[in-house]
Amino acid sequence: MPILDLFFSIIWFFLFVAWISLVISVFVDIFRSEDLSGWGKAGWTALVLLVPLIGVLIYLIARGDKMQQRKIDDVAASDRAAQQYIQSVAGSGQSAADEISKLGQLRDDGSITDAEYQSAKAKVLG
Repeated sequence: MPILDLFFSIIWFFLFVAWISLVISVFVDIFRSEDLSGWGKAGWTALVLLVPLIGVLIYLIARGDKMQQRKIDDVAASDRAAQQYIQSVAGSGQSAADEISKLGQLRDDGSITDAEYQSAKAKVLG
């Protein structure tokens, strides 16, 4: 096999992989889209399945900007969820001694009863 044929075979392989990746991302976007009705999703799916090249190109032209915005929104939502999870796991950033002293102050001020103080202290200590 001449080297040029090998080179073109590699290029065609990578183009095929890129095409498959593009079609998958279009299908994911079709079914993730909340502004499309069921019939709209069925229509876009049929168009992409029946006439793949033209269907994908039409979809990218017609809905490419919304596709990008949904991706940005998904990334932002997952970042917010990760941040909330990290904050919930990390706690308030105060040590147990600080929290117990604040509970003691609340008990001394009369804001909480001694029973509430004991139960909150048990929660803090684990």
